[in-house]
Amino acid sequence: MSVDTNQLQRTASPLGSGRSSPINLRIRNKDEEVLIRKDKGYRRYASGVERALSLFDSALQEWADYISFLGRLLKALQAKPAGSTDIPHKAIIARRLAQCLSPVLPSGVHQKTLEVYAYVFSSIGRDGLARDLSHYLPGLTPTLSFASLSVKPGILSLFETHILALDPKTLRPALKAVILALLPGLEESTSEEFERTLSLLNAFRDVMAREERVFAGHIDSSGDQYFWQCLFLASITSTIRRPGALAYLNRELPLLGLASSTGDVSQERNNDIKGQGERVHLPQAVEAVTSPEPGLLIRCFCAGLYDEQLLVQRGFLDLLVTHLPLHSLVLRHTVVREDLERLVTAASSVVARREMSLNRRLWNWFLGPEPLAEGHKDSVTDLESGDTDGLNTAVPSRVSTQSSYFLQYGLDPLARSIQIMINNQSENLVDKVRPFRICLSLMDRWEIGGLVIPQVFLPAMNSVWRYQSVAPSKESFADVLRSAKVFFDGVESGLIWSEITKIIFRSLRVEEKDVSSAHELLELVLFMITNFNIREEEMMVVHMPTASLVLLHYAHRLLLKQDMHPRDDQTVLIQLALTISNRLLDLVPERAFAVDPTDEATLPNRDSDEFLAQDNIVLTRIERFYTNYHGNLDLENPPVTAKCLGNLLMSNTCRLIASGLRAHHQYTIQFGVANSILETMIRKAPHTAKFDLEDFSSSLTHLSEKLERQDDNHPPFAIIAATISVLETVCMSPQSKDWLPVDLVRQLIPKLITGIWHSLSPSKPKYNVEAVQCVWRLQVISPDGQLVESSVATLVSGSQTNISDTTLNLEGARRFTTLWTHSPFTSVAAQERRSSLIRVVKEVDKQDQKSTYSISILERPLLLLIDTLEDPKSELFVFVVGWLQSLSSVNIIMDLLIGRLQELQAKAERISTPSKSVRSHPEIDSIGSDDLELYLYYLRSISNLTQYSTRNVWSSLAGPIIFEGNAEHGMSNQVFLANTCLELLGRRLFGSATANTMDPVINQVAVSLLQQLLSGPSSTSLADMEIEAPLLEELASSIERADCSLQISLMDLVFVALRTRMSSLEADQALGRYSTMTRDTLTSPSRLSLSIDNSDRKSLSLAPPLLPPKLLQCMKAGLTSRGSRPVLDNWVAFIDHCLPFYANNIFQILLPLVECFCSTLLSVFGSVQATFGDVEDNTPDILEPTLASLLNGLEQILARAHDRLVNIEINTTAPKSPEPQGSFFGSMVSGVFTSDIHRTWTTTANNRLTVLLCFKDAVRVCFTIWSWGNYGADSSLRDPMASASFNYTTSRLRNRTRRIFEHLFAAEVLECVETMVELWSKSEEDGNSTISTTIFNLLHVLDGSRPRNAIPAIFNAMYSRTSPNAIDPVRKSTLTSTLSDTCLATFLIAYVRSLDDDAMDEIWNDSVTFLRDVLANPMPHRQTLPRLLEFTATLGEKVDNTNFGEQRRMRRELGDLFIRLLTADLTTRPMGFSHEVPQQATGDKATVVANSTQLSIDARRATDADDIVAILATIMPNISKVLIDSDRITAIATVLSTQVLAPTLRSKYFPENITRRTLDLLYSMSSIPQASKSWKKDVAEAFNEPKFFATALDLVEAGWMPILRQWILTDKDRMTEVLLRLSSPTSAGIVFGVGASSARLEADRKTQLNLRRIATLILAAADDTFVVNLTGIQEKLVDIMTATATSSPSSATRSEIYMILRALVLKTSPIHLSSLWPTINSELHDAIHSLFLEGSQDTYKIHSVLQACKLLDTLLTIAPDDFQMQEWLFITDTIDAVYRPSDWNPSSLVDELAEGLDTDAGDTHPSSTLFVNSAQSSKRRPMLNSGLLEHVQKEDIMDKVLRPFFRQLSIFTFESTYSMKPPDLKACRDDLMTDLFDDSSLV
Repeated sequence: MSVDTNQLQRTASPLGSGRSSPINLRIRNKDEEVLIRKDKGYRRYASGVERALSLFDSALQEWADYISFLGRLLKALQAKPAGSTDIPHKAIIARRLAQCLSPVLPSGVHQKTLEVYAYVFSSIGRDGLARDLSHYLPGLTPTLSFASLSVKPGILSLFETHILALDPKTLRPALKAVILALLPGLEESTSEEFERTLSLLNAFRDVMAREERVFAGHIDSSGDQYFWQCLFLASITSTIRRPGALAYLNRELPLLGLASSTGDVSQERNNDIKGQGERVHLPQAVEAVTSPEPGLLIRCFCAGLYDEQLLVQRGFLDLLVTHLPLHSLVLRHTVVREDLERLVTAASSVVARREMSLNRRLWNWFLGPEPLAEGHKDSVTDLESGDTDGLNTAVPSRVSTQSSYFLQYGLDPLARSIQIMINNQSENLVDKVRPFRICLSLMDRWEIGGLVIPQVFLPAMNSVWRYQSVAPSKESFADVLRSAKVFFDGVESGLIWSEITKIIFRSLRVEEKDVSSAHELLELVLFMITNFNIREEEMMVVHMPTASLVLLHYAHRLLLKQDMHPRDDQTVLIQLALTISNRLLDLVPERAFAVDPTDEATLPNRDSDEFLAQDNIVLTRIERFYTNYHGNLDLENPPVTAKCLGNLLMSNTCRLIASGLRAHHQYTIQFGVANSILETMIRKAPHTAKFDLEDFSSSLTHLSEKLERQDDNHPPFAIIAATISVLETVCMSPQSKDWLPVDLVRQLIPKLITGIWHSLSPSKPKYNVEAVQCVWRLQVISPDGQLVESSVATLVSGSQTNISDTTLNLEGARRFTTLWTHSPFTSVAAQERRSSLIRVVKEVDKQDQKSTYSISILERPLLLLIDTLEDPKSELFVFVVGWLQSLSSVNIIMDLLIGRLQELQAKAERISTPSKSVRSHPEIDSIGSDDLELYLYYLRSISNLTQYSTRNVWSSLAGPIIFEGNAEHGMSNQVFLANTCLELLGRRLFGSATANTMDPVINQVAVSLLQQLLSGPSSTSLADMEIEAPLLEELASSIERADCSLQISLMDLVFVALRTRMSSLEADQALGRYSTMTRDTLTSPSRLSLSIDNSDRKSLSLAPPLLPPKLLQCMKAGLTSRGSRPVLDNWVAFIDHCLPFYANNIFQILLPLVECFCSTLLSVFGSVQATFGDVEDNTPDILEPTLASLLNGLEQILARAHDRLVNIEINTTAPKSPEPQGSFFGSMVSGVFTSDIHRTWTTTANNRLTVLLCFKDAVRVCFTIWSWGNYGADSSLRDPMASASFNYTTSRLRNRTRRIFEHLFAAEVLECVETMVELWSKSEEDGNSTISTTIFNLLHVLDGSRPRNAIPAIFNAMYSRTSPNAIDPVRKSTLTSTLSDTCLATFLIAYVRSLDDDAMDEIWNDSVTFLRDVLANPMPHRQTLPRLLEFTATLGEKVDNTNFGEQRRMRRELGDLFIRLLTADLTTRPMGFSHEVPQQATGDKATVVANSTQLSIDARRATDADDIVAILATIMPNISKVLIDSDRITAIATVLSTQVLAPTLRSKYFPENITRRTLDLLYSMSSIPQASKSWKKDVAEAFNEPKFFATALDLVEAGWMPILRQWILTDKDRMTEVLLRLSSPTSAGIVFGVGASSARLEADRKTQLNLRRIATLILAAADDTFVVNLTGIQEKLVDIMTATATSSPSSATRSEIYMILRALVLKTSPIHLSSLWPTINSELHDAIHSLFLEGSQDTYKIHSVLQACKLLDTLLTIAPDDFQMQEWLFITDTIDAVYRPSDWNPSSLVDELAEGLDTDAGDTHPSSTLFVNSAQSSKRRPMLNSGLLEHVQKEDIMDKVLRPFFRQLSIFTFESTYSMKPPDLKACRDDLMTDLFDDSSLV
């Protein structure tokens, strides 16, 4: 047959060149050499063969040359001497013939090769072939898989004629390889070679069976059994040959469906589990398949079922159905349970493909054969007579349906296999999703899914629930949950709720020791109803209310038990049960409780009262319904009718609530949930549900009695709040009149208000908001409109028997203020100053009408508080004044009082002008003195309000009047009151009703009010009394006694005494300033102002008087004393009044006074935090307004001190500063003030330092308070009941501290920013990113820290530290912060990154000016230049996202600055430091590794401020946003290459000086097209550096490998360049002498480095990248393999050759490695065989042998298909590795070597614990790894490593195959990387 040469593709480098031969032709077998020496004719014959073989190395260029070579070789072989059967150079001949069978060569070459094979086999005969089978068979075995139609017959002829004729003992080791070689011939059943190949395989099976013998101890292992075991192993390991194995199994596998013939199926089923794995009697054909290892049969089927090809899966499913049914004794008794579960798992996994053809076969296997006809019932008994044809159709006699068949044989293993998949701990998402998809597909057949799903449903749900807490990410859990939802939706509703109800019964019928497990079960139920769809009609109407009934019943039982024996864990259990019931009932529709007339007619006695009274009967019926019928409504009616269900739910809910009200223990959250359940039942079943009035009323009465007690054992607030909720729910229902008597509600409301009254205390703000809400809810359900009002007034008034007892009155007033503050109308009034919710009653008959949020219910207690203003000496007066002054809703009070006045005026006008309407009302015919007194009472109240309240009263008086009857629209309240006063003075109101005795009172009230209206706040002059010293002593004493009223009086007196000591001018000026420091000032915007009038400036220059030291002590004591906190506002005002007396001495007391404020603030704030963090309310009482008062005082002190400081500085004379320059520091405004006078470091400077230190303390304290509500909520708030109060408190504190921040930043922005930077720096050091984020959030919300203010302040702070003399002193920092310039620069970058892009227009000009000034003199800024470079890049990124200004000009300007900064940085800080390795690295390489890998590009905050390399690495990816021109980018890349990278890479300390930052920079440059030339040059230089392979391995993995991958992609010729550097071994030149050894070592080192570079490039590139270079690589490797111990380079390079081969195996597809296998086999054989020969140690040193063993280990781990046919040469790859015959002798190289080594060592077995980790891994890993050699000396490698390796390799490989673990490619790669970068192995 001619071959068309035009269709042949010529290879780049022919495989037959001399470089492809690793065999030195001078190396001959010793026997051959003996023959050659003895026989002249044989020597001539061998010489001719050698000449013919030499043509392969030199003359092969085209495929025709191969044919010519084979012809010459055949001719030379045919010239053998007569009678000789030996072939010379047989190893080389076998290799060349194998190379001629390469897939890339045409079929003509293959045919000629087979012709040579045939002649060789005929020449050497059977014995010669048996001896040399290991030489010739490896070349033939892969040929059939790619052979053409013309070649296949020749191959089969060789096997039939020569291989088949060999002795079975010779074939036994190679049987698996022979099977693998012939299986491709069975892939196509229609081919001509199919039957011939099948017959050939059967012939091999018969040959092996001929030697059948029985060995002691086990069943025959040398007949069919061995063939089948090898076939199963071949099918397991070889994916591409599995179709051929399937075809053979279809034709030859015996039927294994053997069933029992005893007839007692039930008994056999009971014995299935205990009988699995036991040996039973089977027919000989079946025994042959399952002996000696039945697990291989199972794994053969599993491998086929897991195959990716659909046809293969389908074929193995057919085999399962026809040959291995579930009822066979092989599966029931022979194989172990784990193997059966493995088979069922593999079979069920096919449903994931959604292929109907696969599913249909799977159903047939699970459901068994069709039921037999009547005439074939005796087919089972045919087994006894030896008829095995019906094995596959034999069905147990008692199996009548397919469902029962599956129930008997398939259910248990399928359920267990799915549960194993569900319980798999793998984090792989595919493994987690697989069981749900399988279950979903199984539900397509109800016969299977209906039985399996009940057993796996709960485990599946439990698996999802637990995966939620261990999922690596939310996305992973979402994917698993999505699959679980689909599965859940496919399950029947009855089945779902059957399992849920079983869980409820099991969890709530709990013993004390099982509470934790019960809790987990209920958590699972809650998870299911929360995350899955339970809104089906059947679920909502039947199952949910039924399950809720069970939950409520058992929750009530647990509650009763809990009341007797309280336990926290049972309380949580009750809470969970009620929560689940509440959520279920929320979903239940009203129709679920609708009465069905048919039920009433058909079941009249089913729901009788007697029946309902027996809950156990109902629960028993429910449990039976879900246990026996699985909740299936088609099989059984619902256990309870709708009417009965509604009544039972209501009854159980009422009993639960009643028991809770009577409980003695803390019962909180679940009570509220129970109320929600009650509300739901009332809403959804108002007519069908029966309310248990008697039990509920008795519980309320019991609670009422507890509330009446005066002891401390009152019910907790949660109980009272829940009771109010229940009461509100019942009263708002349509049946409230029938369910709850009105008298009981009327009696209960005052007691409930009394119960919650203590929760309104401002000292305990935990439940303030909730308590107020409860009061208003009681108002809604109150049957009388004034019942709540009278109750509150009674509580405010306190004790009625002891009038002198004001303690209770004061506490009642405080609680009322809390009620007022949190009432709904006050919050509305805060938003709308004139609230429309104020109700003014105009007519008497309208007073009984209720309004939900009417102020009238608080009118009486409010007037009682206002009445206390009449007694200024009482402590209650102090409190009420303080409250009114801080009240923002005082306008509501004013409107109420004015409205009452207008009512009385209207009544008087009706009397003065009688009309018909008036005559019809005789009760208003006259106005008496009571009306006048009431009128005066209202006026006096208004007068007191205006006297003691704040500007809010005046703003209210200025507003329009809102009384509808007033004819003068638009009149303000103030005008109205003025007119009223004038009319009273003129006696125009109540003329006849006024008496002379009341004139003084009227005049006093009118004049007083009018005077206040006309003059506003006034001051009183007191006489000059010098009594300040004794007053201060008394004041200190009153502080110790906590006498608040006395403190107020004394403070007034002290102030007056101090004022009188000053001169009249000083007193007038002080009073002038004091006149503005009223309470209005304390709540007004900041006084932190920098402008003071001239009179103040002059007064500040006067000499201050000496003040007594006791004054400061009293101030500090008043601030810190707990007893003084009720009058803390007065103390703050007193201190503010006294500060002007100190004048310039204020700075001497400022630090201790501010420190006192700050410490007290932190102490009180800690108490507030502890209050909300303490569930049991064990913290001491605190006053929430204390914080506000202290903050006000701190702000006022700082304002006073700062005002004084600014005026002193303004009045300080100093030389004029030079004219401002046109630079940033000459033109930019810092802070909010300007000055043209320089400060000198004198007393003024010290004073300024004092003020700024106080500012910093204030900023720190305010930030601590402000940030609490932001990031401290989760850690502080533990009680969800107090959430509203917590939010209210934190909101107030944040708003107050924010105002202080605004004022502080407005006054001293530079120092405040520095303080914030200090806080940020500390949080970064502590790793607290939350505080860092909070700091930026604060800066963003403050007006004083806007970017236009903050950025200049940061620049000033930096310049103050780098070049302080170059900045104007007024802008210079005082350096009170321990901040470095680099820290400020780091904060600057972080702050700019946090800004919005739109803020660039605010900071652009300042930033550019600052950078220009820095570049003008960069040396002082050399430490911050790297950070400024990053700052410039950040500006570029921000500007790129905006469109303000002239973009192109700005970008060009920014690019210029960037280039200049980089140049300045590299100039001022040259990269000389990169040339040196850190000092700690010189002694410890591990330290270098730790230092070099501490940074990644993403970890920007972890970079050092001066590390320009790390900064440049972050900048380069976005360099195009900074430099818009390509030329500039190229220039920058060149600069970085020459000044940064090149000095580092060329340093003498390379690679120790290389860090991850350097590699990050290099990698970032690789993504820039303009920098390609620069970075590729640097990479090439580093890669070619001899010390490159001394780099730390983790640095190589994380840094160098990505760079090399990018390098390979951009430059395709890298591999070719390295290959050209390899030189062929030569013996010419200096062989002996002084320089011979050093020259050889140099050549060896160069070759080793180049070979390692090749391996590294292969590993760095993607898979199959270097397929085009594979021929060249092979030629070079083969060429270097010819090296000897004396050549140059020598054989010391063999280790690197094996590393390259390992890299090729890992990174190249097996299809491309076909030409390498002859070389690999030869090299492995020679390397391992060298251990037998004493003279081979020079060529194969121990390190080379170790690397060869690693190559073999890697090949066995990965198991490429072609290498599987070569495994038998090295290891025992059949069942003999485990089940060895008694006369077994090792035939494989490794086993033979292991036995020889053991013999030499005296049969002492080496330790087998070295490879435990590899065997226990979840993946198949190599036995040899670098970790084994860490502590092994070179001379001990053979005994401690290689010898155990050789001994266990065959068994380890078989066990790895048997376990079906996937190969761990990463472990193989990591070990190879470790070997490559181990520079100690270099010569």
